[in-house]
Amino acid sequence: MGLMHLPVAARAAVHAAAFATVFAGASGNVFAQTAPKPAIYSCVDPSGKRITSDRPIASCSDREQRELNADGSVKRIVPPTMTADERTEFEAREREAAAERAMRSEALRRDRNLLARFPNEAAHYKAREAALEDTRKSVKISESRLALLASERKPLMDEAEFYVGKPLPTKLRTQLDGNDAATEAQRSLIQNQQAEIIRVNALYDAELQRLRKLWSGTQPGTLSALPPAPAGSTPAPRKAAGK
Repeated sequence: MGLMHLPVAARAAVHAAAFATVFAGASGNVFAQTAPKPAIYSCVDPSGKRITSDRPIASCSDREQRELNADGSVKRIVPPTMTADERTEFEAREREAAAERAMRSEALRRDRNLLARFPNEAAHYKAREAALEDTRKSVKISESRLALLASERKPLMDEAEFYVGKPLPTKLRTQLDGNDAATEAQRSLIQNQQAEIIRVNALYDAELQRLRKLWSGTQPGTLSALPPAPAGSTPAPRKAAGK
């Protein structure tokens, strides 16, 4: 009797059973194809015996083990398990290496920024002059102030000659003391300003030395370098005030 002669409910049950059988077979095939193959570990233990296992071998923890592919070829070498002291030493070396890599990366970043800011020596010289401009102006102002104080002091000293061997009048003494204090303050200010000029020039000198290597492409570790400025394109540096 064919399926068409069965009641509707019976035919549905037959179809469901057949579908379940087909689905179970297909699922089994897919699982068989996609299921990961177990790892194979191999080593020679301290007694010289070859050991194979589906997991890392505890008796070979102090020596390297080989993880094998299904065809017996070597997938990777598993190094020996480190002792506590070896782990500490290894981590210290790793930290040092990471710090060195960070320093190299930072140096490279600074070099890139330098090249972006200063494509040639003329641009660097212009930046130096701009950095020194305000300090040089301050030196000139202080020098002018010193000259003015000197001119103000001359009549005071002329007047003081009338009191040789005698106490100076309070007003004259106060004026001379004020002139001395102001003069000393300006001299100290000029000294500080000249020290700042020296400091800025030293920074730009060191920077220029670095840049010349970058421009010429002779500095190791740089990713790029721009050509040096053409001959005659760099103005002659002017001497800093006070030098």
